[in-house]
Amino acid sequence: MNYIVMALKSEAQAFADRFKLKKTQLKNYTLFFNDTIKIIVSGIGVEKARVATQTLINHYDLTDNDRFYNIGVCGANQSFAIGSLLEIGSITYENSCYSFGGGVNIRCSDAEVTHDRFSVVDMECYGFYDAVIHNPAIKHFRIYKVVSDHFKPHTLTKDMVKSLIFNQIENMGIF
Repeated sequence: MNYIVMALKSEAQAFADRFKLKKTQLKNYTLFFNDTIKIIVSGIGVEKARVATQTLINHYDLTDNDRFYNIGVCGANQSFAIGSLLEIGSITYENSCYSFGGGVNIRCSDAEVTHDRFSVVDMECYGFYDAVIHNPAIKHFRIYKVVSDHFKPHTLTKDMVKSLIFNQIENMGIF
């Protein structure tokens, strides 16, 4: 099974449209699913991502073949083109760096970032990472982010977010 944690419904809707996923509720969360994918919509923020990820972990019987993903949009500086797909290999959160593979470093922030002091920023990835890394049943996880803006999150619309994610689904190599 592929378990995916996404902050926004518009991010998840891209997968729902692409794979014709059904929609239901899992506790207080929206869940999109089929026989190979379960996507939980966490809401914005580290703690919301952590709790939503833990909800998936607690609710399903995991196997060694299961894969966990955190997928969503992120802000980035001008060196990253809008729409670029980034595989994350390390997270900086609260002045600590957590490395887990090859890829881009992302700064996880508890507040919206509107300046380019960092290269790449989101608001959920550390919560996801913290939940999966502490569960020995999870053998495989990845974080993918799509650059949505150059530190101007107020310019985004739901349709833009959905389109940015939709256009990169095939490049994630998940399916």
